[in-house]
Amino acid sequence: MNDASDSESEVQLGAGPEELIAVEVAYALPAEQKLIQLDVPPSTTARQAVRLSKIVDSFPEIDVDTATMGIFSQVLGSKDLPGPDEYVMNAHDRVEIYRPLLADPKEVRRLRAAKARELRAQQKASAAG
Repeated sequence: MNDASDSESEVQLGAGPEELIAVEVAYALPAEQKLIQLDVPPSTTARQAVRLSKIVDSFPEIDVDTATMGIFSQVLGSKDLPGPDEYVMNAHDRVEIYRPLLADPKEVRRLRAAKARELRAQQKASAAG
């Protein structure tokens, strides 16, 4: 029996099949992705659905407690959306687990522009010389 403080125990897993809703949990790496379909009680939050999917068995690097999550590309906890602990899943929702960015996109663009400027300057110098 699960301990009462276990977050999975907050979801009533003994509900009958007519009381469950179908949802999906998705995670992707550059070379591998996984989409898990599962049936959960209607009161299941996004984070609880991720735990119930057991996706961490396939991707142990996922920290379910801190991972950024979204529903159909809408980040939970932003744009007036509740966070993953408050968002209650709807039938056919897909909760996505996002990987952290490896580089700041603004910094990458700045570096790319600087490199392009340098290349153009070199081309001008070699054309003039």
